[in-house]
Amino acid sequence: MTNLNHYDIVLGPVITEKATRLSEHNQYAFRVALDSSKPQIRKAIEGLFGVKVTAVNTVRVKGKTKRFRGALGRRSDFKKAIVTLVEGQSIDWAAGL
Repeated sequence: MTNLNHYDIVLGPVITEKATRLSEHNQYAFRVALDSSKPQIRKAIEGLFGVKVTAVNTVRVKGKTKRFRGALGRRSDFKKAIVTLVEGQSIDWAAGL
């Protein structure tokens, strides 16, 4: 896979309090494409960051229904991947890609 294909699969990091606490256990959370599979996510993370992935867990998050000035709207569904790395490896967010 080329680098551009990796960016089509991995859309960005999930930066929340809960997701940053995962880094203590050598896990990182990413927002990924809805149609991506676990092997594709593994290959994309290894290609982008140069790390070895041991496990990939995915969660499909349903979009919430929201109201704005009485009008009903809906947020988009998205897929979140929690990636576990080999012991001793890490991803540095501040360095970028």
